Amino acid sequence: MENISGKIISSNKKAYFDYNVFEKYTAGIVLTGTEIKSVRLGAINLKDSFIKIENFEAYLYNCHISPYDFGNRFNHDPKRVRKLLLNKKEILKIINKQKQENYTIIPLNAFLYKGFLKLEIALCKGKKLYDKREALKKKDIKRNLKNY
Repeated sequence: MENISGKIISSNKKAYFDYNVFEKYTAGIVLTGTEIKSVRLGAINLKDSFIKIENFEAYLYNCHISPYDFGNRFNHDPKRVRKLLLNKKEILKIINKQKQENYTIIPLNAFLYKGFLKLEIALCKGKKLYDKREALKKKDIKRNLKNY
């Protein structure tokens, strides 16, 4: 899908370290009343979240959105399962790639676009321990070269 730019609220920095990212998509997310207010304050955490596709619908698991301070009894459960909004063609494409090549679907960024919360999701494969070590070595080399 085309690259939509907006105000990035939260990013999953660990995702690029733990996974090899292959293909990215942009998805909307269904939120309840006070959740969007918390998100606008930056109270969203994508760290351990992942996406499952069930009955041709995508769902976001383990995404923590803190309760809104002024929400009283209308507040939401911070770790509830949230539905993602994707086209049927995109969901079918993701299902096929996931079955063929054993990909994992994870969120990379959460951003606001025209007042709506969007997620940048990606098809990924987990890195092995030696790949992570190699990435750390490259990062150290770049840092050392930058200092000189």
